[in-house]
Amino acid sequence: MTGSFCTFEKVFVQLEKLGDKFENIYGIMSAAASSTDSRFGAAEDNVARLTSIVGKPVITTISQAEPIGPKKLLDVLIVAPCTGNTLGKLASGITDSSVTMACKSHMRNGRPLVLAIATNDGLSGSAESIGRLLNRKNIYFVPFGQDDPMGKPTSLIADFSRLEDTVRAAVEGRQIQPLII
Repeated sequence: MTGSFCTFEKVFVQLEKLGDKFENIYGIMSAAASSTDSRFGAAEDNVARLTSIVGKPVITTISQAEPIGPKKLLDVLIVAPCTGNTLGKLASGITDSSVTMACKSHMRNGRPLVLAIATNDGLSGSAESIGRLLNRKNIYFVPFGQDDPMGKPTSLIADFSRLEDTVRAAVEGRQIQPLII
């Protein structure tokens, strides 16, 4: 989870559903996601809820995330929500957070990475990063579209209800379609 706080509730609901269907889920939160109180909730409550869903401590540091790849801990890694900041870091190979380290470590094994974007600049500053990541092997996107075209004309958000379908397709090596909704 990265810092798109307004989408946390949607992500938690989907993770609870995934938790009912998959045996072993890990929680990973960026520093912003795990330590920032916002009008959408207290950081401590968000970490506690994710901990409750996954049944183990949440990964919040680079050193905790690094073993994900060498130990082959994950079949698929989901970044939900995935902010424009995280998109830019992934597109540029920057590994300076628990989430970007988890992604880099996981992808070294050629395993799928699923991105559920939530960014106010998806059709402006983050558009280039989205384009670059769409062209990368083993990266899959949860279908996304504009969430408020009149009020926030460059904002994009994933359809979080399609998360499970996207994960299942990514494990099979295919991008769910339609991608843009």
